[in-house]
Amino acid sequence: MSSFCFNRDSIKNNKQKEDDDTMTMVNGYEQSDREKHIKVVDLESLEAEAQKIIPTGAFGYISGGSEDEWTLRQNRKSFTHKQIYPRVLTDVEKPEISTNFMGIDLKTPIMMPPLAAQGLANSQSEKDTARAFAAAGGLMALSTYGSATIADFAKAGNGAPQFFQPYMSKNDDFNKSLLDEAKRNGMKAIILTADSTLGGYREADVINNFQFPIPMANLEKLSQGAGKGQGIAAIYAAAAQKIGPDEIKKIADYTDLPVIVKGIQNPVDAELAIDAGAAAIYVSNHGGRQLNGGPGSFDVLPEIAVAVAKRVPIIFDSGIRHGSDVFKALATGADLVAIGRPFVYALALGGQLGVEDALAEINREFQIVMQLAGTQTIEDVKNTKLADLS
Repeated sequence: MSSFCFNRDSIKNNKQKEDDDTMTMVNGYEQSDREKHIKVVDLESLEAEAQKIIPTGAFGYISGGSEDEWTLRQNRKSFTHKQIYPRVLTDVEKPEISTNFMGIDLKTPIMMPPLAAQGLANSQSEKDTARAFAAAGGLMALSTYGSATIADFAKAGNGAPQFFQPYMSKNDDFNKSLLDEAKRNGMKAIILTADSTLGGYREADVINNFQFPIPMANLEKLSQGAGKGQGIAAIYAAAAQKIGPDEIKKIADYTDLPVIVKGIQNPVDAELAIDAGAAAIYVSNHGGRQLNGGPGSFDVLPEIAVAVAKRVPIIFDSGIRHGSDVFKALATGADLVAIGRPFVYALALGGQLGVEDALAEINREFQIVMQLAGTQTIEDVKNTKLADLS
């Protein structure tokens, strides 16, 4: 696979260019090489800026949801269903956002989820994202379908806490090889994604005839160049379509690592996962990319939190874009919140420094909300009662 760098202004296309921009061309695909600080007004504003530099098909893959994207929109709308009571006379000053998750000390309750193929946004891919979260004292997870190998991801994190998310293959030897590599490279937990036995019907990918232009590094041991020239549906076709509770114990026994079950949207599934030995529950609808017509993820968090009853910790994602969203999720039962797409947009716009800037902004917003809601610590936030005025 050949690659080379040159000035973006030499490329005749319809995208905005800057004099100092360089790019890497891989298999005809233009990867951003940006490594610079960016201005972040809020995380939502990053999408429009990133669209100017990420090629059309890749942008559609990153930003899109399933079918007509109703559930994707509900992920944002659901945060309007609860409100935060302002509090005064609380003697709060300089709220502290550090926390502990599963025995891991973190400087922020915001993590990077296992979002696939970050090489579509930047030539440094998950390596830059890992460096940014490590620098901020945060937690990051790597997807099997990432652009970086587990070893390169771990090296970039330089000892920071990291999780690995395997997409279980029909090939059990391949599954074991990935889990072996995850353990060998110091991953602290395994995230079993249970909602992706196949891919949701993503219309943007169909319209753009999107196929991955660069390989998925962790699949190359399964077949040379795996991922390249395929759409997400073809890649999912190699994944296990049958996943049951027994898989949790099987992975835990094989790796001797805690297993977190991702894709929980129903209290019944939360109970099944805990009964099967899950060390944590991950409430997520895959950012609206799987089952369209399902509720916004935040709308199901309350009943799942009640069912879990603090027996295990909860990670939450899907739709978080503002500090107030982080606050609401933690106050509704989450112990950690994950944000995906905005950090990938920041990665495209500024590489490691861009991701650092985006994470600093959402942390800053969250601290402001904590102050105005009269909460000094993350535990105070978790013990806050929200208003339900919908």
